[in-house]
Amino acid sequence: MLLEWCMPEIPCTSVALIYITGALGAVLLIYGVFLEQERRQDLVKMIGAAALFVYALYTGDKLFMIAMGGLAIASLVEFVEIYMGLHKHSPEDLKRYKQLK
Repeated sequence: MLLEWCMPEIPCTSVALIYITGALGAVLLIYGVFLEQERRQDLVKMIGAAALFVYALYTGDKLFMIAMGGLAIASLVEFVEIYMGLHKHSPEDLKRYKQLK
């Protein structure tokens, strides 16, 4: 391979993949907070929570599994509601949100 002397060999063990998945999930959850569109926000949060659920499943942390599983399911439900047109904000809600700023 060209330039293989300057590229380190990355060990591809399942443990390393679990930690990478957990780190990616944490980054996605943080990024999901800053997204403006609700549809994208829900998808990113769902993927991040699912990735952290996989990490919690590996570590055996039951409380973390419940939290991430619940967040993933809630984000999925909200995404489906938005996709099907069931999730709407009333004009009164929008006026109330504007007054809070």
